Amino acid sequence: MAASAPAVRQVAPTDDPTVHPTDELGRELDRVRSEVVAARGENDAHYIHTVLAVQRTLETGGRLALTVSLLPPAWLAGTAMLTVAKTLENMELGHNVMHGQWDWMGDPAIHSTTWEWDFATPADAWKRTHNHLHHTYTNVVGRDRDLGYTILRMSPDQPWHPVYALQPLYAALLAPVFEWGIALYDLEADAVTAGRKSVRSFLGDLAGLARKAVGQFAKDYVLFPLLAGPSAVPCLLGNLTANALRNVWAHTVIFCGHFPGDVRTFTEDEIEGETRGEWYLRQIQGSANIEGGRLLHILTGNLSHQIEHHVFPDLPSNRYAEVAPRVREICARYGLPYVTGSLRQQYASMWGRVLRHALP
Repeated sequence: MAASAPAVRQVAPTDDPTVHPTDELGRELDRVRSEVVAARGENDAHYIHTVLAVQRTLETGGRLALTVSLLPPAWLAGTAMLTVAKTLENMELGHNVMHGQWDWMGDPAIHSTTWEWDFATPADAWKRTHNHLHHTYTNVVGRDRDLGYTILRMSPDQPWHPVYALQPLYAALLAPVFEWGIALYDLEADAVTAGRKSVRSFLGDLAGLARKAVGQFAKDYVLFPLLAGPSAVPCLLGNLTANALRNVWAHTVIFCGHFPGDVRTFTEDEIEGETRGEWYLRQIQGSANIEGGRLLHILTGNLSHQIEHHVFPDLPSNRYAEVAPRVREICARYGLPYVTGSLRQQYASMWGRVLRHALP
């Protein structure tokens, strides 16, 4: 482990003085992962198929209700159902399916290579910036572009610029249009100016985004409103509201899982020669959990278990609640922080960080 990173407390589970605590930490977490992989089966498949069925039922019900949404109760019911359906599709289905959590089932309907989600950014672009860059270089300043999404200063290791004084404002404005902000972010325009991405590749990605954006816009704001006939305007407003609420929720969950004040950031020097155990260590220190009940966990896509997700990104999401007590116990034995709190606590802490780093 790099000298500048806080050392793991010297409480190795073995009596072998040649075993470094981070190596043993890695082996313990590898064992947890291996046990879950070996136990995957019918119950997991039943879970994800149930979520998929519920999501599709809610979306169908919401769409039908919005076709008669001149009636206020129908508008409220349709918008509520569509909001929950879009949230489930985005969080518990899209995000997790594209992590490959369900590839082991061999079902092309929920496979990471075939899933295209109800979100503005194309799946392939998101998998590159999220699965590869973010999960490999979690919270490493200069490597993890998700650390502030290139527009927010979230670490003292990021140089300050006067534009950051406004970041509380544009962080808030980003929430209701989060899917479009992520779509633009996934183009990696900053990588083009830095010479890490070719103009040709950028233009190809831009064309892909344009196709996806046109499809998303046409579906929610043209096709379904037209099908609603006399209810076209309230249907359009219902779709707009459902998308905005889903975006605000996704923004909240993701920011609360990555940016509370106790979550660490790292420098590139700290990850030089990083071992498997040290990678685990960084994932634990660079993530935060949100405490709550089963419904909260499902609606967050189980990203309320953000620590477990970062440690085991390709395990089925329904298993995170099961392994969380084991991960927490391992952290306690090694003297590692396990950042967790209620949604309100993490939300306040996250905004504290946004405000703090807006200043020099």
